[in-house]
Amino acid sequence: MRVLIGCEYSGVVRDAFIARGHDAMSCDLLPTDAPGPHYQGDIFDVINDGWDLAVFHPPCTDLAVSGARHFAAKIADGRQQAALDFVQRLLDAPIPQIALENPISVISSKIRKPDQIIQPWQFGHPETKATCLWLKGLPLLVETANVYDHMMTLTPQERNRVHRMPPGPDRWKLRSTTFTGIAAAMAEQWSPLATEAAA
Repeated sequence: MRVLIGCEYSGVVRDAFIARGHDAMSCDLLPTDAPGPHYQGDIFDVINDGWDLAVFHPPCTDLAVSGARHFAAKIADGRQQAALDFVQRLLDAPIPQIALENPISVISSKIRKPDQIIQPWQFGHPETKATCLWLKGLPLLVETANVYDHMMTLTPQERNRVHRMPPGPDRWKLRSTTFTGIAAAMAEQWSPLATEAAA
């Protein structure tokens, strides 16, 4: 199966699919943080190259409700609409199976509501970070390792690590990297369906 992981520089989701034997490539304007198949450039340079499945991680800077205090300026100067147009182009890509992920954002009100909202603690990571999934031709993810009870024994700082990271040059990268448990679930649960469809 040919899998495109769009707007990913970490290689986490790409490598999860490669580990299951698929021909996966990540794509981002940035170079990849982990050695592996990666196209550094515009996603639309490669989006029509015959992929069976795509997982897209569009930038949330101008979309996430966590930055709502800046929405007026982003609407006024067109940044938010440009970000929404980018998301819509990804969702409209000619790829049979598509998953697009983003935090709680205006995609829900401006394009459509997500098909699913997942948390890291459903996939073995005792942390909170609500992540929305918009799906085409793919089933909902099924949790693989619910560690909610354990997470609730941790301090608020520990279970909200992503939201409480101190300022730093790599903060935005660390906050946007996909949890390995979620990446593994995507590769495991979506591989059989997409492989059958491609065949």
